[in-house]
Amino acid sequence: MIFRVIAAEKARYPVRALCRALGVSASGFYAAQGRPLSARAQLDVTLRQRLRVEAAAARQTYGSPRLHRCLHAAGHAVGRNRVIRLMRAEGLRARRRRRFRVTTQSAHDHPVAPNRLGRDFTVQRANQVWVADLTYLDTADGWLYLAVVVDLYARRVVGWAARPTLATELPLAALRMAFLRRRPRAGGIHHSDRGVQYASAAYRALLARYGWVGSMSRKGNCYDNAIAESFFSTLKQDLGVDRWPSRGAAQAAIADYIERFYNPVRLHSALAYQSPVCFEQRA
Repeated sequence: MIFRVIAAEKARYPVRALCRALGVSASGFYAAQGRPLSARAQLDVTLRQRLRVEAAAARQTYGSPRLHRCLHAAGHAVGRNRVIRLMRAEGLRARRRRRFRVTTQSAHDHPVAPNRLGRDFTVQRANQVWVADLTYLDTADGWLYLAVVVDLYARRVVGWAARPTLATELPLAALRMAFLRRRPRAGGIHHSDRGVQYASAAYRALLARYGWVGSMSRKGNCYDNAIAESFFSTLKQDLGVDRWPSRGAAQAAIADYIERFYNPVRLHSALAYQSPVCFEQRA
């Protein structure tokens, strides 16, 4: 390690002065320059290259737990501490989690469905329980609102829509996408908060058309819809943009993130570090 420091600094300072300051001999330094790297050092070089590749493939969103999994999947049985050390050497780190709030308008006179989920997020098959929620992104054109429908089984986003307003058509578009893409059997549960859009007659009619039943969180209890809210937190953290230049740019980024990264690629800790698509395919 000392010799590597000297090699890095010798362009700015005399080698002998560096050796004296660091307590090593100049002859030892010059001898070390002709030695081949140790097996461990050679593996470190390979691992650092692999970490750069995996981090780039993950859009710089992975921290050490997921990158550690990626190395194991590639056949490198190395420890987590070594991965952390090499990430530091490469200057790699995941984006910081960003604060967000979800938009809910629960002051309405529409019927409220009972809580059929009860904070039980364990399901046995796909298209058994979906959760839905709304959030927003800041853009130079004004707010862009995002609605998603997430399948609890594989944490897969099965429907989504983005619009400039919070009108009921926004979550309806996401729900239509989910039903058209998944073609689920009747009898599923759709869980949301008590927002006016989800309690509206149009939304309840679409659920009834496909034979699904509604479920809503208890008033003031955000934990019942934690999976959908967790997705929003992950999306905003991974995208890493506080304010988008336009609604169009934000919507394009959302589409790319969900369809090309989150569903098919991003490793999910709740799925034994598999992506939602892989988890469904291997079930």
